[in-house]
Amino acid sequence: MTELARRVAARYVEVNGDHPMTPEDDAYVDRHFVTLRELCLGRAETPDEVRAHMLAGRLPLPSYLRSDGTEMVPSELLDLADRAGGLSRLPVWFQAHWSDPADAAEEWDAYLSGQYVCLRSVRPDMIIRKGGLMAAINEVLADPMPDSMAWLARLHSLVDELEAIELPFTGYDRLRFGGPTSRDKLIESVRSQFPIDGDPSEWVGPASAICR
Repeated sequence: MTELARRVAARYVEVNGDHPMTPEDDAYVDRHFVTLRELCLGRAETPDEVRAHMLAGRLPLPSYLRSDGTEMVPSELLDLADRAGGLSRLPVWFQAHWSDPADAAEEWDAYLSGQYVCLRSVRPDMIIRKGGLMAAINEVLADPMPDSMAWLARLHSLVDELEAIELPFTGYDRLRFGGPTSRDKLIESVRSQFPIDGDPSEWVGPASAICR
């Protein structure tokens, strides 16, 4: 392990806490993430260069440290910097997706933590979409009408769209986040509490129309 790798691991524990990764957790991250070495294959950046950018707050920390210490990251970790025109432009490009500067700065800090492990694609538009869907689901749940087919259809369409952009999560996530995940609260729990039969779009139109 290089000195930079040790420093990244220490910073990761500072942010996420010191929680064990089980074999099931390892298998999960192997399915949905790549190693830092794999990320750098075919690119000019070396793993230690990426680690240096992580420690300097130019790139997110790893999403997970596997039980053997391997840094696991999204396969598209470097793509946003490419899209922004380079790492130096990434903060401005990223934060420009939010109209409120305070929200933009908060989301940038959250992005750098590496904890956006909920999304299949960690991009500003997907972060914004997730927040909008969570707010919409909570708004619908605030006035429950489980006997209304239209209400159920709208709720389940929102839930389905949230599920489409989220990863399943793993047990380790419930430890580092200190409780249930957004999937637990707004997908699994909602479906259990308000079951529905059939395809909601067959009753009230396309899911996209419902969500908007």
